[in-house]
Amino acid sequence: MQMESVFITDAEQRKAIPIIRSLGEKGIEVTAGGTSRLSPSFFSKYCKRKVIYPSPKREPDDFINFLLKYLEKFPHKVLFAIDEGTNDMVTAHLEEFSRYAIVPLPTKDNYKKARDKAQTLKIAMSLGIPCPTTYFVEDIGEVQRLTQELSFPVIIKPRLSSGSRGIVFVDKKENLVSSSLKVHSTFSFPIVQEFIPRGGDAYGVEVLMNRESNPRAVFVHRRLREYPVGGGPSTLRESVDYPELAEMGVRLLRALNWFGVAMVEFKIDPRDGIPKLMEINPKFWGSIQLPIVSGVDFPYLLYKLAVDGDVEPIKGYKIGVMCRWLLPGDILHFLFNKNRFNLNPSFFNFYDENIYYDILSKEDPGPVLGTAIYYLSKILSQKLLRDLTR
Repeated sequence: MQMESVFITDAEQRKAIPIIRSLGEKGIEVTAGGTSRLSPSFFSKYCKRKVIYPSPKREPDDFINFLLKYLEKFPHKVLFAIDEGTNDMVTAHLEEFSRYAIVPLPTKDNYKKARDKAQTLKIAMSLGIPCPTTYFVEDIGEVQRLTQELSFPVIIKPRLSSGSRGIVFVDKKENLVSSSLKVHSTFSFPIVQEFIPRGGDAYGVEVLMNRESNPRAVFVHRRLREYPVGGGPSTLRESVDYPELAEMGVRLLRALNWFGVAMVEFKIDPRDGIPKLMEINPKFWGSIQLPIVSGVDFPYLLYKLAVDGDVEPIKGYKIGVMCRWLLPGDILHFLFNKNRFNLNPSFFNFYDENIYYDILSKEDPGPVLGTAIYYLSKILSQKLLRDLTR
């Protein structure tokens, strides 16, 4: 299976679908692994082999042992670990996995720096990249002192988490200590950060870096809708041209000696109009379909970079392209948004020539059915809402 083959983890994740399609369309043999037999990616015509493995979060040792043994028995040219849990495990055992496949991931130390919001922010500040005012708590007792210094509201963020998980909004100083202790009980020594008011656009700078930490592809998108409505994964986003933001994202990843793909997230502060760094997403992101349909095929570029050692830099992409996570993301945004009938673009704008879809595909309809079955099973097991806010 060494000839043009790839093992892709996290088949239950939405982003696995466009990654599998991207590589499968180009004749690469795709094996997908996941924790559920109902993983939507398994329904893709491009998924040639399906593997069920132990949960990397609940059974990390079993996951590592299973995947190493599988790849030893069935070697693949490349291994893509595409989500947080699998990335954590594979980077921690990078040397072992590299015996059986090329693994286009950064070193364990560089990955840890990008995962840690405190380290990321400190590096960004040293580079002059604008960040929210942030307090790095090394002793939970320091929080009491901060109550006299801070202007509220503030947010408490775990150092190691993704998306909105673990983030707590604190609107008055009387709640700071108790809220910090609550977050600290699950995520050690969180950071305390000024709250960036709503009203500013959120952007993602997506980058592919080669082994010398030189950019080979850079893409910027703007969020248009998300679920949950107040903050969560994007359900609609568009490609934009924002050179200043792209430069900051590349500069930060270069300082981390980054290799592979990552997304650097920014939010415009409506008080001064300045983009502020939110975090690095050091893995494939949920909106990966947008750059693909805009002309930057990150999955295939990463595969070629892994196999060939480098790729030619991508120059430009289509601007104004929109991509939509309709099922069930944008539907839920519509249902829970009080201004649902005044959305721009309209929720009912299904056929615009510039609108594409994360999952819907005439050429590969299977994952749509798979997604419906998967989420129905989640509803029945009462786990749906937790997964949708990842």
